[in-house]
Amino acid sequence: MSLDKKIIVTGGAGFIGSALIWALNQRGIDNILVTDVLGSDEKWKNLVPLKFDDYVEADRLRQVLPVLESEVSAIFHLGACSATTERDCRYLIENNYEYTKILAHWALENDSRFVYASSAATYGDGAEGMDDKDDDLNRLRPLNMYGYSKHMFDLYAQKHGFLDKIVGLKYFNVYGPNEDHKGDMRSVVHKAYGQIRETGSVNLFKSYHPDYKDGEQMRDFYYVKDAVAATIHLAETSSAGGLFNLGSGEANTWLSLVKPIFAALEIPEKIDFIEMPEQLRGKYQYYTKADTTKLDATGFEGLQYSLAEAVTDYVKGYLVTRNRLGD
Repeated sequence: MSLDKKIIVTGGAGFIGSALIWALNQRGIDNILVTDVLGSDEKWKNLVPLKFDDYVEADRLRQVLPVLESEVSAIFHLGACSATTERDCRYLIENNYEYTKILAHWALENDSRFVYASSAATYGDGAEGMDDKDDDLNRLRPLNMYGYSKHMFDLYAQKHGFLDKIVGLKYFNVYGPNEDHKGDMRSVVHKAYGQIRETGSVNLFKSYHPDYKDGEQMRDFYYVKDAVAATIHLAETSSAGGLFNLGSGEANTWLSLVKPIFAALEIPEKIDFIEMPEQLRGKYQYYTKADTTKLDATGFEGLQYSLAEAVTDYVKGYLVTRNRLGD
């Protein structure tokens, strides 16, 4: 489908949301209504270099929607509470479940493409697999309330028969420019860069699993520029429906993630292993890898960056220069 009419991006000042707007701008698209909750942090700075038509706070979007009706090509619903440590269940239900239902129903009623962020956190520890088939979602067991709030909407969409008409994105470990405001939820690349610049070394958690040595726990690390390219591709591919894993399709160690940071900074490698907080040990994922077969089948061309290339681009192009996407 064509993104020729107005586009709504929720969470548009956030990490992936602002990167998506940047990618749309790269395609000459700026007829974008941005919505977010700007609050008191500095994610508003992500919007400064970007081009868009209008902005409304998230709690006012429902008042604006009736005026738009058939004017909207697509809603990219990326706004949510994404803190895996958030324990206020009511807050998570209202923000990640109820709000998503409202937007999905509106999009379907108004023939607008609906693309929303589910999460790889719905897979829990991965014991039930990490494939994105929609056949038996009830088998999944998220490890935290954030993951469960996302899982609830996936189940709702499936039960009500419109999961094949919309697109749910299960982002894996996304990192890259515009994540500065995320505090403890920043990627290890961002945190490690700060540690290395300050101390010349980086701390990684020790392993408490006999199958993984320290630093060799494995994750699917996904550069945000690749993530938003796949997001736009699925929005434009009208035949695509259901849940899609968005990841590199590769499992890499923490060591392979942080070593390119030292290389980019031309600093000798110094890595220390520290104790993992007790409360995290039972919820820690030692291995994640996105099965991207379903995404590949839609004709997506795949990664633009290898892990080392992506980390180098991020460090040299954004962290060292303090640039944001669009600068």
